[in-house]
Order: sequence, then structure tokens, then C-alpha cells
Amino acid sequence: MTLHNKMLILVDGSERTLQTVNYVKDFLPVDETTRIVLFHVFSGMPEEYRDLAQEPTCVKVVDQLRKRETQEKEKIRGCLDQAKNILISGGFPERSIEIKFHRLEKGVARDIIDEAKKGYTAVVMRRRGMGALKNIMLGSVAVKLLQALTFIPILIVGQAPSVKKILLAVDASPASMKAVEFVASLLGGLGYAVCIFHAIPGLGAIHFDLSEGCRPELPEADVSDSCLEAFKIKVARLFQDVKHRLITSGFESEKISEKIISGVRSRSDAIVKEAEDSGFGTIVVGRRGLSKVEAFFMGRVGHEVVYGGKKFTVWVV
Repeated sequence: MTLHNKMLILVDGSERTLQTVNYVKDFLPVDETTRIVLFHVFSGMPEEYRDLAQEPTCVKVVDQLRKRETQEKEKIRGCLDQAKNILISGGFPERSIEIKFHRLEKGVARDIIDEAKKGYTAVVMRRRGMGALKNIMLGSVAVKLLQALTFIPILIVGQAPSVKKILLAVDASPASMKAVEFVASLLGGLGYAVCIFHAIPGLGAIHFDLSEGCRPELPEADVSDSCLEAFKIKVARLFQDVKHRLITSGFESEKISEKIISGVRSRSDAIVKEAEDSGFGTIVVGRRGLSKVEAFFMGRVGHEVVYGGKKFTVWVV
């Protein structure tokens, strides 16, 4: 654990927010040096209505809105206090928990992004609006944050049990190695179990055709077997590197497992299925390509895991 872990937990006042805080309590390590900020962006009454407070015909409406605003403020503050008490009950020192009730300035997403730039280790948020692509609106706060927070890990909390075992989906990309380092620095030496996982796509998942003149002379089955063996050797070397990094950080060798599967049509589906079949509650993936709007809707593996693994907590690093 580094000396300056600082977690930004987004609180919106819903029951699901408290589930998110419970995940932090049950899964993340308690440490004297960790600081947690419970953050809420409060929009309150629209400024347009505030400006009408002096208009005789609007006094009643503005008064009703002010009462509603006060009620909402009390509800949110109560939720923030409840979230703080949940963390304290899990062993987090009260002095390490800060509540920030932030008045809306630029917009909910933009205010969160500005706050996230203040030296945080990660942002923790719930899955609101992220269940299935058909239910996603591009303008939703969650999607905006996933697009914009490219400089910091995002922990998107699902409803799966907070068992202390992680499915670490890796490839050779720099983003994937950053995900490994994040897991190692945050959880090393604390008894967590981790499975290093990689899915090799089958030929049917490669969406282009070879022209007649470019076709290999070997039969397709032989080509597939040859390539598969080469892939496995390459992935095995990658696993050795990942395992070394984890052990160096304090993970116990006997609590690190490895798994390669091949011939899959969808790597993201394979990752989610492995989490389901083996009882993982948390999946970790590298960001890789998630910063552009088009990447969200054209099928990057990390993106598809976020949306496909909707009951799981997914760390995007």
C-alpha cells in the first residue's frame, strides 16, 4: 500500500450509493494512511427560478422550490453521514473520512472531473445507467466520467458479493500493465486472491477475409493450431511478468492462479463468464481506448466488460 491513497467516492443519495460504500468497507483495505472523500454535487434550485424570487406571480412557486431544495439537501447530508458511519463501522478511522457537499458550478460531470484532478488514487462510483447499451444515453454522468477520467482508475461498483478475490484480465498493452501495478500497489501483502486471465480469440472472431493470393499454404486447422501454440507461449511469458509484479508487491504465490482460454468469439464475454463461473465479484481491466466516444460503441474489450458484466464491480485502469 502506498502512503497516500486517496479515494473519491461519489454519493448521489440513493440506496445503490450505500451499496457502493459497503463495497469499499468490505473489499478495500483499511489503512491508517488512506483518505476517503465522500463527494456530492448538489444542483439545488435552478438559477432561473432564483432570479424570479422578486416577481409577485412567482413567489409561491419559488417558495415551494426552496422547501423542496431544503428537503433534498437534508436527505443528501443524511446519506453522506450514513455513508461515513458505514466506513467507520468497517474500521476506517473517522479522521480519514471527509465529506464534501459541493454546490454545482460547471455541471455534475465537470465538477466531479475537476475534483478528481486533486491528487486522488481512484474514483469510486455506482453503475447508474450502465446496465445495457440500449439503456445508455450518451449524455449520462456515468458515461461522461468513463470517457473523461482517463488519468485515474475508476471503480464501477456492481451488486456481486464483495469476495476478496480478483479476476485480473490482462494483455500486453501499457494500460493492462498499469492495471496490474494498481492492483499490486493497492492490495499487495493483504491476503487477496487473484486470477490472471487471458482469452485468445478464435479465427472466427477475426473480422476480415484473406484474398486468394495471400492465403497460407497450410490447411486452416494447422494454421490455427500453430498460431494458438505461439499465442500461448507469448501469454505464458506475459503471465510470468504479471505474477512477478504481484509477488514483489506482497501477493502470496499460492493465492495467484492463472488461466488461458482459447477459441473465444468475444474476449469480453469470456471474461464475464469466467467471473460468473468462478465466483469473482471484482474484474480488473486496462482502459485501452476508452477515452474516445467511438470506442464506447465499437467494441473495445474493456468497454464491453463494463457494460456486459453489469452485476460485477469493474475496475477500469
